[in-house]
Amino acid sequence: MSNNKDTVQNFIIEGANCGSCVAKIEKALKSVSGAQRVEMNFADRSVQVEGNASSAELIEAVENIGYKAKPMNSESEQDALDEKAKADNAHYKKLMRNMVLALGVGAPLMLYGLIFDMSVTTNAQRIGWFIVGIVTLVVMAIAGKQFYNGAWQSFKNHTANMDTLIALGTGTAWLYSMVVVIAPSVLPEVARHVYFEASAMIIGLISLGLAFEVKARGRTSEAIKRLIGLQPKTARVVRDNKEQDIAISEVLKNETVRVRPGEKIPVDGEVIEGRSSVDESMLTGEPMPVNKSEGDTIVAGSINKSGTLLFKATHIGSETTLASIINMVKRAQNSKPSIGRLADVISGVFVPTVMIIAVLAGLAWLNFGPQPSIAYAVVAVTTVLIIACPCALGLATPMSIMVGIGKAAESGILIRNGEALQTTSKITTMILDKTGTITEGKPTVTDIINFNDSDKVQVLKLAASLESGSEHPLAQAIVSYTENEDITIEKVSDFNAVTGQGVTGRLNGQTLLFGNEALMSQHNISIAEAKEQAEQLASAAKTPMYFAIDTQLQAIIAVADPIKDDSAEAIKRLQKKGIHVVMLTGDNQATARAVANKVGIKDFIAQVMPDDKASEVTKRQAKGEIVGMTGDGINDAPALAQADVGFAIGTGTDVAIESADITLMRGSLQSLGDAIAVSSATIVNIKQNLFGAFIYNVAGIPIAAGLLYPFFGILLNPIVAGAAMALSSLTVVTNANRLRFFKPSKS
Repeated sequence: MSNNKDTVQNFIIEGANCGSCVAKIEKALKSVSGAQRVEMNFADRSVQVEGNASSAELIEAVENIGYKAKPMNSESEQDALDEKAKADNAHYKKLMRNMVLALGVGAPLMLYGLIFDMSVTTNAQRIGWFIVGIVTLVVMAIAGKQFYNGAWQSFKNHTANMDTLIALGTGTAWLYSMVVVIAPSVLPEVARHVYFEASAMIIGLISLGLAFEVKARGRTSEAIKRLIGLQPKTARVVRDNKEQDIAISEVLKNETVRVRPGEKIPVDGEVIEGRSSVDESMLTGEPMPVNKSEGDTIVAGSINKSGTLLFKATHIGSETTLASIINMVKRAQNSKPSIGRLADVISGVFVPTVMIIAVLAGLAWLNFGPQPSIAYAVVAVTTVLIIACPCALGLATPMSIMVGIGKAAESGILIRNGEALQTTSKITTMILDKTGTITEGKPTVTDIINFNDSDKVQVLKLAASLESGSEHPLAQAIVSYTENEDITIEKVSDFNAVTGQGVTGRLNGQTLLFGNEALMSQHNISIAEAKEQAEQLASAAKTPMYFAIDTQLQAIIAVADPIKDDSAEAIKRLQKKGIHVVMLTGDNQATARAVANKVGIKDFIAQVMPDDKASEVTKRQAKGEIVGMTGDGINDAPALAQADVGFAIGTGTDVAIESADITLMRGSLQSLGDAIAVSSATIVNIKQNLFGAFIYNVAGIPIAAGLLYPFFGILLNPIVAGAAMALSSLTVVTNANRLRFFKPSKS
């Protein structure tokens, strides 16, 4: 029975091993009456269904096409994500168990075959190989169950994929081997050779590859977890003139909420009383706290730094800015197009073709071949199917990707999945966040200009003593600078932080003032002689601050977020590759222009919010661009998820890292060029591997079918087919390992 109203249901999907599975699952769910919208997230193997369809019908629809669906029944999204992580871990352990079981049987058999003859000539050998055959069948039934189920479902849906190849290859090798063991007389003596090791080895190797993929993708939902973690669980509301702590889900719109110093703001709102500075770096990416007073808006997840605020809740629950960011990240992950495995695409044509050739070859031998025609027909059909075995095909792409990812890791580039590695080489536009990406992300003292014969060391000592009572990043920059200069800081009395202006205090009977022009003006301190130099500093993307003692200006101390040493060089390297570089920042226009000019970027956009960044990515994707996004802040998470490839600076926030496809651990933009170079080399290697995987098979199939027999008396037997299969695998593995010697060029 269907539900009475539209709801959103989430399910964990088991058994989805490739991108083509997504379309099948979504199609099956959409066919259920009442399912209005269906979106599957292949990255975390979950699906979301909106509508009034019943859970039972949706689960049945998924099971009917060969997969499993489990509802996320958890009350909170955090619990649901934890539940999903447990399911992924269980699937990983199952794949590793399958790998150990299959290789545990296949590897010894393969080793035996290298030393001894695996032909069946005596009754004792028949008994021994019959036992081996039964053991192999048990291994196939346990470790290869998902492949055979997938092949059967593909058959029923009139499609072919890697599961089809695996099932055909392993099944044919086993069946042929059992015919050799049970009825060797029906086959020519030269064809009495068993291939049990091939069945077990194929299942073991592919299970290992799938396990690596599950492990690599398993942390995708961490970004959502960390975003959820930004939101406090309780809020202090004012009801009936009394303050009380309640669950955040119970906060009502337009309700009055109090937030104290150091607390996270629970919901979006408008300040109605109080003054404070608020750390909104999670939203803007900028390290400078923003001063808030009556009438200003504040957002959930930001941190109240100093004063107490009373505010009216304007957006609650799913309406908050933080909730919107979480939703944007999830939707971007869902909408990201899955890069179908090239082997699956080839399989769709290759498998039916091979099956047709095998059938035609069998018919030809039955009708036109010498006696015993049925024996020759069986050998030809079996040899065609064995030589088309997907061992090398299944290894071709994963082996290159695994080595490429390992090579990238040597350069401090952590790649989440093979799709990201493949897409990186195709990037045409690279969008860079400014703060923490192009710049260091940490304000530092850049200039000290003294006036009225003041002493630099004394100015620094007094300024740092005054600022030691402040948590403002600019203050911390000055304190850190004096610590490096080995200057002793003294305790200041009567410290006062003037919102939007600066700080004041007293030390040794003197009044100390440190802040902007407004603070100086309020205390009637003349800064005429310093204004021109202050303006020059500001135009160079620096923040000038005035320091005065009593009524006299003593110095200008400028603080700025410095550009990383190699940013300009790295950006030039990208531009040389024909990549259009764009800078986005939440900073003001003047600072953005100054930074862009210094690093050689002509296309920049200032004062952007998180949704603006994601929109900019979408806009350029709509024009046909392959977009890379590089950032380090929580505010970059939606854009990182939306981009074709998201790059996170490893020195940035955990949310940015978990939202991205690739993490640059060195924090250097040179890693972008290295990642693109490794990607390009890997793509070339994959193409070489696919050629290697097919050259023996494609060349061998006509011979296996008997094309040369009428002219030269040559008939490829299963032994040679097995050798060709092994040789193609060796070629793939050897070629993939060549990537280990690749070194990215810095030019």
